Amino acid sequence: MSRLRRARGLRTRLVVTFALVALISAVTATTLAYRVARNAVLQRAQDAIQTDFRNRVGEVSADLNTPPDRTTLTRFAEDVSRRISATRSGGALVVARYRDLEAVSDTLADRTRITPELRSRVRSQGRMSFQRVEWRGDPFLVVGTTVAFDDGRPSELDVFTVASLRQEEEDIAGLLETVRAGLVPVVLLAAVLALLAARTVLRPVRDLGRATRQLAAGDLSTRVPVKGRDELAELAESFNHTADSLQASVAELRTQEERARRFVADVSHELRTPLAAMTMMATVLDEDADHMPPDSATAARAVSAETAQLTRLVQDLIEISRFDAKAARLNLTETDLGEALRATLARRGWTDGIRTDLAEGVRAPVDRRRIDVVVANLVGNALRHGAPPVDLVLRATEDEIVVEVSDRGPGIPPESLPRVFDRFHKSDTARTRSEGSGLGTAIAQENARLHDGFIEAANRPDGGAVFTLRLPRGPAKEATR
Repeated sequence: MSRLRRARGLRTRLVVTFALVALISAVTATTLAYRVARNAVLQRAQDAIQTDFRNRVGEVSADLNTPPDRTTLTRFAEDVSRRISATRSGGALVVARYRDLEAVSDTLADRTRITPELRSRVRSQGRMSFQRVEWRGDPFLVVGTTVAFDDGRPSELDVFTVASLRQEEEDIAGLLETVRAGLVPVVLLAAVLALLAARTVLRPVRDLGRATRQLAAGDLSTRVPVKGRDELAELAESFNHTADSLQASVAELRTQEERARRFVADVSHELRTPLAAMTMMATVLDEDADHMPPDSATAARAVSAETAQLTRLVQDLIEISRFDAKAARLNLTETDLGEALRATLARRGWTDGIRTDLAEGVRAPVDRRRIDVVVANLVGNALRHGAPPVDLVLRATEDEIVVEVSDRGPGIPPESLPRVFDRFHKSDTARTRSEGSGLGTAIAQENARLHDGFIEAANRPDGGAVFTLRLPRGPAKEATR
């Protein structure tokens, strides 16, 4: 996955883009240069051949008697060919035509290279014309002209020459190969420049990405060095300003949270002493309630119940404050969990009211007191808010231990499922304060996390709620939280 991500990364795309742009530019420039060079070479060769042909025809035709016979016409063609060959390598075929009489400098040469079209154009226009032809795979330039008299009048003598352009084509082909060979270094140079440019551009991006990951991981002191005055520098400055604001906000929130936790812990501890006295007096009043008038007895029992509820609330707040202060500690002992769960039920008189399915021989290093608190909370909630029968199931796999508590009641409202472990959350807002503090499930979840486990809440398909405690097999990784 990481290789695929790198292959599709910005660096790769920059290099590929640079290379493609360089390749397209080089190919375009090469094509244009080749066309210009080819046309220039052929034009130069064409001009040179026409000029030389015109001069040689003029030199030889000065001594030509008209009308010529076949011998004279043949000698004329041979003289022109000889003079052209003296200045141009490879020789030249010359054909002379006077009315119906035609002579050639080389009787074995193929005269079909002189096309009827060119013959007609030379005769009708009375001036020099040319045509490029290809014969047996080689290029040739065919030039024709009408010999003029001294007074400028055209005669009936037409002269043609066939000159090979093979040398020019070879020169052009060599130029093309040279240019093609230069494409590879150009593309490689573009790739190297792209790598350097990508490294320069992407280094701030990588630094920003690394800083973002560190910031997301909780390191709020992370900052990005600002270099230059470009858009990347502005982005780095924006990131640093955002990190400063976030750090200040988080610091303020942490301070407020710490003050709130300290306040709850201090209030809870300060309430313990007066609560102890109130509990003693409430116990005395509760014991003497039978000897009191009915109204006084009812009031005494209400005071006793509310005092007991307040005592449980203070104890829960103290327990929560320990978790918040990360002072909660595990006292791990190798425990038979089936036996521990039976003891939890027996201690609270729930043995007869709960259906159990406890696997035998499931042992694990746990804090028995905290597991007792978790299971007692889950079973107690099922008894108070669910409907019988309530099931307690213990099973184990190679990787985890599962404790499941389920009932047949109305279940948990869907809107409350995500918040069922929130502090002071109650699914039924109509429940009275004496039905619970709303901290029990939060304390149970914290105890499960202390064992590197967790609790899940869900609804049964056929009705009722199910709470599932999952603990890993083996010792907890952390001894305190």
